[in-house]
Amino acid sequence: MNEEQLKHPFKPIVFKDTEVLILGSFPSIKSFEKNFYYAHPRNQFWKILHAVTEYPVNNRDQKIWLLKECRFGLWDMIKSCQRDNSLDSSLEDEEVNDLASFLEEHPSIKKLAFTGKKSEALFNTHFSHLEIETVYLPSPSAAYAKMSFEEKVVQYRKNLEI
Repeated sequence: MNEEQLKHPFKPIVFKDTEVLILGSFPSIKSFEKNFYYAHPRNQFWKILHAVTEYPVNNRDQKIWLLKECRFGLWDMIKSCQRDNSLDSSLEDEEVNDLASFLEEHPSIKKLAFTGKKSEALFNTHFSHLEIETVYLPSPSAAYAKMSFEEKVVQYRKNLEI
């Protein structure tokens, strides 16, 4: 196990009119390297959002534009942790972000959408007292193969109300 406590490498992406905050667990090793959310080439997050919105996601600017246009924000539940690899199951000694304060600072956010069981479980453990709508989105990780890409697109479209 890597004994070093890893800190989240980038800021949340949020706009003054963001309505849905999409929350992952913690960036993958590849996302650390690329300094952006869901940057592993096999992660389906951006491909799913492209399929749902039909907006291009070929580069960072297009991805940020899609988020802004759809009133989505992006962040992660974990502020720092230890890990061996990029799988959520390897995350240990997690320190969660202060979601309650973040939501107070961003009152336009009306819904939280979790991209996996880990982020949803962390919310339920630490913030279940918050009165806000929550939805579960299937993990966009290629490692999550219980659901096809097409099924994930259907769930994202339904739960993000696009």
